[in-house]
Amino acid sequence: MLFKQQALLRQKLFVLGSLAIGSLLYLVARVGSLDRLQPLCPIDGQFGPRGQEEIALRALQFKRGLLHEFRKGNATKEQIRLHNLVQQLPKAIIIGVRKGGTRALLEMLNLHPAVVKASQEIHFFDNDENYAKGIEWYRKKMPFSYPHQITIEKSPAYFITEEVPERIYKMNSSIKLLIIVREPTTRAISDYTQVLEGKERKNKTYYKFEKLAIDPNTCEVNTKYKAVRTSIYTKHLERWLKYFPIEQFHIVDGDRLITEPLPELQLVEKFLNLPPRISQYNLYFNATRGFYCLRFNIVFNKCLAGSKGRIHPEVDTSVITKLRKFFHPFNQKFYQITGRTFNWP
Repeated sequence: MLFKQQALLRQKLFVLGSLAIGSLLYLVARVGSLDRLQPLCPIDGQFGPRGQEEIALRALQFKRGLLHEFRKGNATKEQIRLHNLVQQLPKAIIIGVRKGGTRALLEMLNLHPAVVKASQEIHFFDNDENYAKGIEWYRKKMPFSYPHQITIEKSPAYFITEEVPERIYKMNSSIKLLIIVREPTTRAISDYTQVLEGKERKNKTYYKFEKLAIDPNTCEVNTKYKAVRTSIYTKHLERWLKYFPIEQFHIVDGDRLITEPLPELQLVEKFLNLPPRISQYNLYFNATRGFYCLRFNIVFNKCLAGSKGRIHPEVDTSVITKLRKFFHPFNQKFYQITGRTFNWP
């Protein structure tokens, strides 16, 4: 009898010991997993010493997830107040250029925890009807953010629209302006390709690029064709320089952003006075798409829309040569003004 009681006691102690060890191992594993789930990008620099102003995991998840609900108008005023959220005017704007990589740049900058992007192109400064609605209308189009974050919007039509520089200057004369450019001929063909796809989708016919880019009467480059005119970067930049010093502009290499994005993003971080937070971890190459995709954390990845990276139609080499020769003096002046040289032919 005594022997059976002792055996039963030993069995109970064994079970309790096993449970204790199992619980301990679970806690160790749990702590380890929480460690890995800490925010990728704590904020320091102008936002406080590193380690003191880190965004908590819950706040980071809130920014990436629940802010979407606020943008849809599903939040109460009390929820907004409790989370200390505001709609701020942008402190930086990607003003152009069309088909230079403005969407890719905006999405990549949104990897930084101190940046919040406006999801849609607002077209406030280039659209007379929108501009007449006033600055508060514009502010209400901005996403909710924390006070220490900066809001960035992009509308590439801003760069080529004559009224825009003065209008932005009146809003904020010290705003930072981002311009992303690609090799001018490639950009013009990309511009044409996007319009062509839209025409084909509607079963409409469209001229070949060569017929639009070259004036049939003079056999010279057709500067009235918008895709060509947009690629004369220096002409548009000179208009902006009447209002803003060159120091308020940062030129992003759109071609390099495709093949080697991190160095370009690091230059933008520096220009915006942001602490360096975007790393190679946040960018991974998708061989199927042929582009870099974005990694916000261990569970949230994002690739750009499938419309990015359209296959360009074949263009007569003599037309390409003529266009590159035409753009060359404008490119040289652009290098001189901006202080940045590109390997454009």
